[in-house]
Amino acid sequence: MIEIEDKLVSLDIFEKKFVCNLSACKGACCVEGDAGAPLEKNEIDLIERNLSGIKKHMTPEGIKEINDNGISYLDHDDIPVTSLVNDKACAFVFYDESNTAKCSIEKAYKEGDSSFLKPLSCHLYPIRVKKMKYYEALNYDQWDICEPACSNGRDLNVSVFRFLKEPITRAYGENFYKKLEIVDRELSKQ
Repeated sequence: MIEIEDKLVSLDIFEKKFVCNLSACKGACCVEGDAGAPLEKNEIDLIERNLSGIKKHMTPEGIKEINDNGISYLDHDDIPVTSLVNDKACAFVFYDESNTAKCSIEKAYKEGDSSFLKPLSCHLYPIRVKKMKYYEALNYDQWDICEPACSNGRDLNVSVFRFLKEPITRAYGENFYKKLEIVDRELSKQ
């Protein structure tokens, strides 16, 4: 781990290669797993405020789930996460013409139906953030369903943090991202 500001950053974020390959994985990270996507408290409010626009892009099953149970629940760590359809797919998933799982929140944003882009935890994936008392830890979440993204990243020689420039900058600012680039240059010299 490397300390940057009040963040502990895993070396994997510099060393591992990653570029999403939706044509290969079909958006499996939005459908697989043991819980929904982690949400910040302010994100719950943002989703609720934009829900009518987001619902235009959701599946009937997803709409039923959030109408019946709300947009989120607390997972086993008492962290708010997106609701799931049948304990599997995120309630905000829709499927495109190639049967790829995609985010209705993001689609609503891109089509001007919402002012909220998407949950930061989704945007930052495969980085997972763990909040501690004095630090946030940024870790690389290695998952077998992302092997096509890892292979693609190796082929293109793109590290995790470079692939995630936009969401890292969204979360922590441009100055923090520049510090990651400096660390990366120093690591490359070793």
